[in-house]
Amino acid sequence: MAVTDLDDTTFAQAIAEAPLAVVDFHAGWCGPCIMFKPKFKRISNDYPQVAFFMVDGEKAPAARKTVQIDNLPYFAVYRGGELVEGLSTAKEEGFRELIERHLGEEGS
Repeated sequence: MAVTDLDDTTFAQAIAEAPLAVVDFHAGWCGPCIMFKPKFKRISNDYPQVAFFMVDGEKAPAARKTVQIDNLPYFAVYRGGELVEGLSTAKEEGFRELIERHLGEEGS
């Protein structure tokens, strides 16, 4: 599935319209963020039922305020526009576990 870049003008609507969304909050100066970006795009293909978005936190301060980022890269899961979980990791296994935890909750 394609990954869509969001900014403050597109963030709220895109998140609200996605039943299940994963957002990669990153910064251009963050080495681990840059290294994870191709993995994020590749992994998005494995989960067609999930909307994948990228947000440069420095260029989208309003979007960034929807989460409490403790480290980068930071991944946030939204269901119906509401934040349900966030995770800072640069490990693919941890990122996949985050997604898998929320796939089973679609009917909840």
